[in-house]
Amino acid sequence: MRFDVVTLFPELFGPHLTQGITRRAFASGQVDVRLWPLRDFAEDAYRRVDDRPYGGGPGMVMLAEPLLRALAAIAAERGEERPAVVHFTPTGQRIDQALVESFARGPGAVLLCGRYEGLDQRLVDTRVTHELSLGDFVLSGGELPALALLDAVARLQQGVLNAPSHEQDSFGDGLLEGPHYSRPEVLAIDGVAHAVPAVLLGGHHADIAAWRRRCSLELTARRRPELILAARRAGRLSRADEQFLAGLGI
Repeated sequence: MRFDVVTLFPELFGPHLTQGITRRAFASGQVDVRLWPLRDFAEDAYRRVDDRPYGGGPGMVMLAEPLLRALAAIAAERGEERPAVVHFTPTGQRIDQALVESFARGPGAVLLCGRYEGLDQRLVDTRVTHELSLGDFVLSGGELPALALLDAVARLQQGVLNAPSHEQDSFGDGLLEGPHYSRPEVLAIDGVAHAVPAVLLGGHHADIAAWRRRCSLELTARRRPELILAARRAGRLSRADEQFLAGLGI
């Protein structure tokens, strides 16, 4: 799959694409990322890509024309007249694991990293196919959401993680993932001994799996109860799950 990133700050992407476990996906070409500096598509001497908004108001608006030229160049190189185009904005659909998985199975997309007050709406209306958001807060630009999407997609590619790792992640089955423990078996913090739960030391895989499932259910019910409701509607909860939740009064 191929992701073309239109950005004013291509240097923000280099370290992420060459570090950490997800670099395997980028280095192998499973996730092909190409950076397009937006100022390369400005035509005036000042390489201007923004201007004041009509009607007044604070800040600047990213001009449509440099973005249109960038999108035309990308489409020509990709061989697609209208590739999927993602605009990152607080008004967009919130990114979740289901959305990430759909991108991970697809051909990729063009990622527009806006800045300032946003993009000229005419560009959005005529070229953007997906408007996405990390959550209900405002960032300085679209680079961080683009990096988040690339990372989430890359870790789902074959050979990037140990086979079952991403399947056990939070949201892998619609629930939050439970706690993890490592060495030492007893850890002293502020003079208090904290031991690893005994079930994890017994080597009984069925008991460990059941304990982890209960932890996942309880954490999800306490912090994200809407995910429990969604799991019920989708029929993903077993009778044992429901009995455990009933014992919690949920």
